Amino acid sequence: MTTNAQQTNSHFSHTDSTKATAEKIWQVWTDVPNWKQWDKALNEAVLNGDFAIGTTGILKPLKGPQSKFIISEVVPNTSYTFKTKIPFGWLVIKRTLEVKNGATYFTHDVKFTGLMKGFFGQVLGKKYRAILPSVLTEIKLIAEKI
Repeated sequence: MTTNAQQTNSHFSHTDSTKATAEKIWQVWTDVPNWKQWDKALNEAVLNGDFAIGTTGILKPLKGPQSKFIISEVVPNTSYTFKTKIPFGWLVIKRTLEVKNGATYFTHDVKFTGLMKGFFGQVLGKKYRAILPSVLTEIKLIAEKI
């Protein structure tokens, strides 16, 4: 089952489900150097320490400049949030897990904040929103093979 929630270019999310356990999805999500395996727009992702609140990292996309991120929230095997500074605001990504009826549901929520959220939503959000379903499909395939 695949569902969609918020659907504007500046705030959107996508949910998918899998037979893989929440722990396996969590393992895929928190393996930052391997994010490029399921996010095909990434060339490299680096985490400067443990996967914990306050840890920083770098995202190097295939196209465009690299960006720094910081992990701002972690609830092990349930959810985490990281954010990247954009001019006059933030790009906030929250990933959430829920187990119900024997399935693991996982959601990526993407939100642009600040004065230029509309601009960044149009320029970046539109593209991110379009590829999000395929990103979740890749995560599912990897987690189901672990």
